[in-house]
Amino acid sequence: MSTSSLQAPQETSRQTRQDVAAAPEVCDPTALDASALAGLRELDPQGRSGLLERVVKAFQESLARLAPQLLSAMAAGDTKVVRHVAHTLKSSAASIGALRLSALCAELEAAVRGNALDGLQSRVNGVCAEIENVKPALEQLTPKA
Repeated sequence: MSTSSLQAPQETSRQTRQDVAAAPEVCDPTALDASALAGLRELDPQGRSGLLERVVKAFQESLARLAPQLLSAMAAGDTKVVRHVAHTLKSSAASIGALRLSALCAELEAAVRGNALDGLQSRVNGVCAEIENVKPALEQLTPKA
């Protein structure tokens, strides 16, 4: 299992992290699919087990771990990790209703799998931007403490 080498300058990765950190916390009402959320709510209609909140929290924790991992892997040229993170995010994003994020991750995963490395940094940036788009929508689903 060899790691493909990318030519991703450190500055690009650092700039992406800064852009992601500076993203506005405005909620996009289309960031999460309403029918996917409704499906999760149907599994716990009274909300007694706090299923939706637990799933949202788990996804938020996953994003907090995987987004930096994706950026680090891209900066290091580690396409194996880029593909793994994209695959992991693709599935979990779909289950919570972050369908655009899931689709972007699927495109990123397919690009790496097909060794189509031109424009890979742009794809990673797109995934990171959509993560930032999804975060405020997730925040609205969790009760404030």
